Amino acid sequence: MTVLNNALVALNDAFWTFFVIPLLVILAVYFTVRSGFVQVRLLPEMFRVMRSSPGTAPDGGREISAFQAFALSAASRVGTGNIVGVTLAIMLGGPGAVFWMWLMAGVLGAASFVESTLAQLYKVRTATGFRGGPAYYMLHGLNRRWMGALFAVIITVTFSLVFNSVQSNSITGAIGTSVGALGGDGGWILDVAVGLVLVAITAAVIFGGVRRIATVAQALVPLMAILYILLGVAVVIINIQAVPDVFGAIFGHAFGLREVAAGGAGTAILWGMRRGMFSNEAGLGSAPNAGAAASVSHPAKQGLVQTLGVYFDTWLVCSVTAFIVLLYGTEFDPDVPPVEVAQTALESSLGGWSVHALTIIMFLLAWTSVLGNYYYGESNLQFLDAESNHMTYFRSAVLVAVFLGSVAPLTVIWTLADISMGVMATVNLLAIAPLSTVVFRLLADYSRQLRYGLDPQFSLAKMPDLQNVTAWGPVSGDSADGREPGEESDDQETGDRETGDDEGPGREDDRGPETKD
Repeated sequence: MTVLNNALVALNDAFWTFFVIPLLVILAVYFTVRSGFVQVRLLPEMFRVMRSSPGTAPDGGREISAFQAFALSAASRVGTGNIVGVTLAIMLGGPGAVFWMWLMAGVLGAASFVESTLAQLYKVRTATGFRGGPAYYMLHGLNRRWMGALFAVIITVTFSLVFNSVQSNSITGAIGTSVGALGGDGGWILDVAVGLVLVAITAAVIFGGVRRIATVAQALVPLMAILYILLGVAVVIINIQAVPDVFGAIFGHAFGLREVAAGGAGTAILWGMRRGMFSNEAGLGSAPNAGAAASVSHPAKQGLVQTLGVYFDTWLVCSVTAFIVLLYGTEFDPDVPPVEVAQTALESSLGGWSVHALTIIMFLLAWTSVLGNYYYGESNLQFLDAESNHMTYFRSAVLVAVFLGSVAPLTVIWTLADISMGVMATVNLLAIAPLSTVVFRLLADYSRQLRYGLDPQFSLAKMPDLQNVTAWGPVSGDSADGREPGEESDDQETGDRETGDDEGPGREDDRGPETKD
């Protein structure tokens, strides 16, 4: 088994290092320049649109709001990788890995904007609101159903089954550490008990549909973030005199001559990029599944919200872990598990009680990831036209995966999941590259309305050349933006005017070459 795992690790490292990362970086830089640095330029707008109100679904209930979709994607993004993954990056790549993690988040924000805007544009209406994601824009945007089906299968298996096993395994490991610190010896009996509890609470949520999942995520994601940030702030305050040294280590090891001479700078870059990408998932095609569920008045709105999710994950949550670990030290025993390093680092500053606090936080991080990962599978199975009884089988399979992850070692499975996620990312990147021209047209329309002091609205009438767009024009009597039939947008008249010849000065410059697509 060890030989197999080592071979898979070598294959995975080569695949990500020489293919996936370069492809993502090249496209992210192109998206950044082509969009006029949208991830920085419209940063204040990201916070404003987070407060937008959803519409009413055909079944009479409320649709998913922009913030709920943000929380749903954050539930999957923000998991044990924010603690274990960041610690591992520091252990293997040194303090400089943190800098490259930060930098990658800034660049990848553009990729997140492109993929989530596309998910919004090509989403489809359901009885309870909307659903969409990469599989949908591959089908409706590229007319490549086989490509969408391939993506749907990969993300369902990788996130909803394999990654959920890993998350539940992390939960039992953290709880076992806490029990051991209290002098107990849970063993396999504790693992089974924790697994059964996880199955019960997960079933109670996922059988309630996307609204219940979004409601739980909306409540727990801010809570777990606040708890973890408070722990990090406490560690920083206690060690305030060492904070300048931490910044010096991060930037010094990222660019230092000693690291360049020893090859350490390259290691820091690779590990910082990989762990940052694994954590914030920008460009991988997972978060757009949640972003598509939001009810907003313009596709670019949720693109902005999901870009903010990248910053929330990396610049905030991952940075907390980085400071907790680096304030403890910069040299670590490679044989010590990363989770133990993080727990020891926290305990050294705050005392033994903090180990149990971190266990609670890791439970929230991992369990909300289970819910978010499950939703990605549900959305993609619906793309594959799964029947209602098939969804019941799928939910049961997820619960089995959660239980097995609680009681079984998953080293080889985790490596296989990394490889499959790399394939998933490649398929998604090859799709968003040609479709990005549509996103730039939407961004130009959005920016133009902002300059006129409007709350941006979109309807298919503005870009009638777009094919297979069903959620942004009248469909079976429903309006495009989630409003009930007959309800008129406040800016409908103004939005219509902007598509005419009296658009005002700067019309040609605003639209640019995108009008040719």
